[in-house]
Amino acid sequence: MRTTILVSSAALRASALLVALASVAPSAAATLEVSVIDEQGRPIENVAVYAMPAHGAGGHGASNQAVAHAAAAPAVMDQQNLQFTPHLLVVQSGTEVTFPNGDNVSHHVYSFSDTKTFELSLYKGDVYPPVLFDRPGIVVLGCNIHDGMLGYIVVVDTPHFARTDEQGVALIDGVPNGDYVVTAWTPRVRSTSLPPAQLVTVTQQGTVAAEIRVAGRLAPAHEHSDSGLTWHRY
Repeated sequence: MRTTILVSSAALRASALLVALASVAPSAAATLEVSVIDEQGRPIENVAVYAMPAHGAGGHGASNQAVAHAAAAPAVMDQQNLQFTPHLLVVQSGTEVTFPNGDNVSHHVYSFSDTKTFELSLYKGDVYPPVLFDRPGIVVLGCNIHDGMLGYIVVVDTPHFARTDEQGVALIDGVPNGDYVVTAWTPRVRSTSLPPAQLVTVTQQGTVAAEIRVAGRLAPAHEHSDSGLTWHRY
């Protein structure tokens, strides 16, 4: 009888351990594959795509307190061949971004955007500390020396984001199951012409596909030899 009782106790302990492990196991997550195309079905490169939980989504300027943000990894906006590299950078709010100058000429980086106003006076190399981007929104970058330098930082209040590649595809990994509002942003259309956000439901592991179509005429991709007048086009 005593042996039976001991075996039963061990089984109960094992069962309790399994329940505890299950409670801390990660929830199912998927890769969100978002294709961004124009009216003719052609892919659009360098589009920021991000997914917000549907219960807390509110666009670029709205804070989403429901998403628990882990410490965001630092990001880099380089300067090479008299251009910002990448031309468009997507980061999570709370991210620090460094602005190294990889050119052999000096640059003077600045932004007058409401989301983040800052200025890094004339410099070469990597001499300035990182700049903290703590509010969601769009940051337009320029160089006070080279008018053709134009760049963008899209700050989003979610860890689920990506940028489209040459095939117009953005792959967002590690998206937990749930309902999401998926938004795309590109400087090649005015804010009033941006495509509407889409509701996407993630209910499985693997890949969940979505498509966003940008209607209307797209401005040409930025040519880095252009003058600063391109600021007024976007």
